[in-house]
Amino acid sequence: MKKECVAMLLAGGQGSRLYVLTGNMAKPAVPFGGKSRIIDFPLSNCTNSGIDTVGVLTQYRPLELNGYIGSGQPWELDRMYGGVHILPPYQSATGAVWYKGTANAIYQNMGFVDLYDPEYVLVLSGDHIYKMDYSDMLRRHKEAGAACTISVMEVPWEEASRFGIMSVDGEDNITEFAEKPREPKSNLASMGIYIFNWDILKKYLTEDEADPNSENDFGKNVIPNLLKDGRRMYAYHFSGYWKDVGTIGSLWQANMEVLDPKHSGINLFDENWKIYSRNTGRPCQQIGSDATIVNSMVSEGCKVNGTVNNSILFPGAVVEKGATVEAAVVMGGTVIKAGASVKHCIVAENVTIEEGATVGAMPEGGLNIAEPGDVATVGSGVVIGKGATVGPKAMVSSDVKDGEEQW
Repeated sequence: MKKECVAMLLAGGQGSRLYVLTGNMAKPAVPFGGKSRIIDFPLSNCTNSGIDTVGVLTQYRPLELNGYIGSGQPWELDRMYGGVHILPPYQSATGAVWYKGTANAIYQNMGFVDLYDPEYVLVLSGDHIYKMDYSDMLRRHKEAGAACTISVMEVPWEEASRFGIMSVDGEDNITEFAEKPREPKSNLASMGIYIFNWDILKKYLTEDEADPNSENDFGKNVIPNLLKDGRRMYAYHFSGYWKDVGTIGSLWQANMEVLDPKHSGINLFDENWKIYSRNTGRPCQQIGSDATIVNSMVSEGCKVNGTVNNSILFPGAVVEKGATVEAAVVMGGTVIKAGASVKHCIVAENVTIEEGATVGAMPEGGLNIAEPGDVATVGSGVVIGKGATVGPKAMVSSDVKDGEEQW
């Protein structure tokens, strides 16, 4: 059965700037927003946009991500024809090669795309938080008669050098593209979301692979080559919420913004555009008689007997009596024991914070989501001992003994 459009989701990134949070998993598998993972956003966008065939290209630490996606059932992508497929690097008759770049990852899986003989291919990044109707982007791509359409949004000028930057004419045709320029001519940034005519992309991927000097990257090689050849390139303007959560500060900030959907623009409670995720199967949360909870999200299986303010508790988190959690992202299975203080930080899964321990601290000026500043971070499975202190700048990847300090 022929498919009009196939999505290829690049999900092999390490996310090295997230440090201890990605030691055992790829960046797209990092938990987000109380019960989701980052990859839930592009997968849900595909489902909500009517795109039912998705290849997920994995590479770095894929076990967590592979197990989470499974058959694709939570996103209604468990289909007889199409659905979601995990596409890791593989060994062929000519040898085994890791994905060398974003373009090479698609090149190595051209056979998968050809199975569905699509007119168009949607290339996505698996590590951004946003909601987008890809079907509208596809409609605009067809109306423009473009070879490639790139989703773009305006960014602050001082941040423009971090992105691929485009210049456009009066009809939104892309006239120039520069990957992370030192002196940007525009503040129109690529979101890393592309729609290509498959026959044209296939040609350019093949040529790119044959070039020994290429970095096999869309932004550095394929997009510039299309422009150089005079192919029509169209800019699709996006004005909604979009966040690259590639740093500890930006990940903490995006989670805090989930608590204020009216002002932040990211609404996980929108019935018209749901973000689907895998059900943990845990029971209801239990809120004890000594609990105080203000402006927070408390997921299933949590037990709260302490104080929780402006925080997100993922499934199975425990806050004992006398413990205080403020402006914190506390991932699943973590236990915060009596008298502990957990503030302005990210605590990964299955951490134990013992009695009287301190993790992080509120900034002197109080909570400021717009400027995260220092965010303490504790890696998965770590034990913070009784009376121990983890300072606001600390990045903890191993156990901290009773009474010890890490700054």
